[in-house]
Amino acid sequence: MLHPEETEAQFEQRWWELMNDLRQRFGKKPDLNALLLLIGVQELGQGAGPFTKEQKQDLMHIATCRLFSISGYYELERVDEDGWPHFRLVKPVPFSTLKEQERMLKWHMLEYFQEMDRLNG
Repeated sequence: MLHPEETEAQFEQRWWELMNDLRQRFGKKPDLNALLLLIGVQELGQGAGPFTKEQKQDLMHIATCRLFSISGYYELERVDEDGWPHFRLVKPVPFSTLKEQERMLKWHMLEYFQEMDRLNG
């Protein structure tokens, strides 16, 4: 990805450390969908809900766009009158296999949480 010097083992170690930290914070290990929902709720900034099923899907979409904005694939276009962010695709996200898509998503999650730690720490 964007850390060419990072080995697969180092990447996996960073991912394990993030999962361990989140398990300690929330009492269970989140899956990718739970992480997307968490990031979406955080980006919306309106608290933990309750949200409808459709709103949860929208939150996961917000998270995906926010994550891929780290690499310049999306950019924030506007925030609507209800406070929901809307993103614009800048360039296509290159996916060839499901495994590569998952790894790219995980990498962006690592970068996102690292950025949040820097801002909050």
